[in-house]
Amino acid sequence: MAWKKFSGEILRSPIMEEVERAIERETALGHKLKVCIGTDSQVKGSVTDFATVIVFIREQRGGFMYIHQERTMQKMSIKERMLTEVQKSIDISYKLCDLLDLYDVDLEVHADINTNPMFKSNKALHEAMGYILSMGFVFKAKPEAFASSCCADRMVH
Repeated sequence: MAWKKFSGEILRSPIMEEVERAIERETALGHKLKVCIGTDSQVKGSVTDFATVIVFIREQRGGFMYIHQERTMQKMSIKERMLTEVQKSIDISYKLCDLLDLYDVDLEVHADINTNPMFKSNKALHEAMGYILSMGFVFKAKPEAFASSCCADRMVH
């Protein structure tokens, strides 16, 4: 259940401590931060891999991220898998939201769900959106959901 950096280095402290240290470090350097959280998954035979990312965006200064990967043998429909991705993102968002509020850091939850009805993932859009918004989080779907569709996506392929 370890979180790691993009470099693959495993974080030694709990994710809450790492996030707080990162915010303090970046704030001290004068960076305005935004955090985007997203999850993506990949099915390979009977295995489903999930990757959840916490992406820190420094205003006009690039960014960095922490990654958590999980594997399950549980069989899921596409809708179930999309909503599991959203659940994983909400779980970590909920854990971090008080800390981010304390430091006045904006949070977005990104769902790897297509807003185009032609795509299978669209079946889960309304439930995912309702769930995220009802939790009080800012919601982004594709194409704005880069945390899940780009960052997390790289970690499951």
